[in-house]
Amino acid sequence: MMKCVFVTVGTTSFDELIERMSAQESLRIFKSLGYSRLTLQIGRGTVVPEPFSTESFTLDVYRYKDSLQEDLQRADLVISHAGAGSCLETLEKGKPLVVVVNEKLMNNHQLQLAKQLHKEGHFFCCTCSSSLRH
Repeated sequence: MMKCVFVTVGTTSFDELIERMSAQESLRIFKSLGYSRLTLQIGRGTVVPEPFSTESFTLDVYRYKDSLQEDLQRADLVISHAGAGSCLETLEKGKPLVVVVNEKLMNNHQLQLAKQLHKEGHFFCCTCSSSLRH
């Protein structure tokens, strides 16, 4: 079975997350964890990684789809912006979820939701800067 990581930013843009996820270093980590596919849903982002496919790894990139259901269903790990819709949809499907809070969105209601769900033990929560610290 192909193990798949799905990254979603919803209808917003979160260039920092897309940049971080598509970096060679991240791809190396995904591969070492046994993943062979990374799907990036980039929304309005200006960072547009180049899709590629090799024998061992595939990178898919798209802006929007009518529904993310299929990608969520296929994913073994979901990395999402802190939008309520994306988070709850992912949790409903029982998928492992890492929520990355966009620190550039200053009205951080997202952070409140993320902290609450994180406290309740639903998923792992971080920011792009904190994800570098081990």
